[in-house]
Amino acid sequence: MELALNEDQTQILDFIDSLAKPYASVPMHDVSYALTSDDLDNELAENGFLDVMSVEELGPVTAALVVEKLARLPFALESAASALVRSLIDPDLPRPLCLVEEGRLNRPVRFLRPGASVVVVGPSGVRSFTASEELIAPPQEDTLYAYPVAFLTGLPDALTSHDIAAEEVQRAWRVALAAETAGLLGAALESLTTYLSERKQFGRPLATFQALRHRLAETQVLTNGVYWMALKAAGTGDPADAALAALHAQDAAKRVGYDYHQLMGGMGMTLEHPMHLWTYRLKLLTAELGGRGSQALAAADAIWG
Repeated sequence: MELALNEDQTQILDFIDSLAKPYASVPMHDVSYALTSDDLDNELAENGFLDVMSVEELGPVTAALVVEKLARLPFALESAASALVRSLIDPDLPRPLCLVEEGRLNRPVRFLRPGASVVVVGPSGVRSFTASEELIAPPQEDTLYAYPVAFLTGLPDALTSHDIAAEEVQRAWRVALAAETAGLLGAALESLTTYLSERKQFGRPLATFQALRHRLAETQVLTNGVYWMALKAAGTGDPADAALAALHAQDAAKRVGYDYHQLMGGMGMTLEHPMHLWTYRLKLLTAELGGRGSQALAAADAIWG
């Protein structure tokens, strides 16, 4: 596995940094549970950043890098499904793309709104439909997910079937989940270390205390592991790698999220600090695709059959 970014990947990530610079910080006095930006979303789509997987010389690894980079922003963007799953199903599906597990329609669906493409994945195959107002429950205000979410009230009578195995879509979905989690963990850790470096107690920064440094080191190791496993899974296209990457991502999010908030003390329990914009997104991702138990079973099945 190549550990260094190539020239194309470096340029793409630099372009994203420039494009997203106005959105890299939280608007002053904004204490929302979730931040979104249609302008940034449109710019990313119009400039082709969400379609890099379809470019032969770029492929899924570059798409995973794009997803990880965008997840670091305090703004929640529908990038993971579009960048890593949509081209496998139908690159012309209108965005936002909402992935739903068959038989689990009672779960909150990220980015669901009228006009969104909803893809249902499960034993019946891969099917899609365009969401309409009558199929969406009234939106809930101030959810604790830091994503715009809504609930489906049911499925339409007619859905479009796609000629792709559900297992292949689930594999790509797991890669997308791992890549997005890696970005959220990385951004939250950066925010935490900045806070601990600036906050003083007993006359010196909190970051200089050995007990805190040990815990920060542990979270850094877990976060790095999620990043590299996501890229490996994107590069190999192996179902076992994808399941293991998603499993480690969800496990790390559970373990690390607690530390992030505890190490911030009282600030970690308020909306005055932007930490929740990453950790509350992690809360929803840890339950996606059946959670850690389902990823472990999928990994065992892929490895040992």
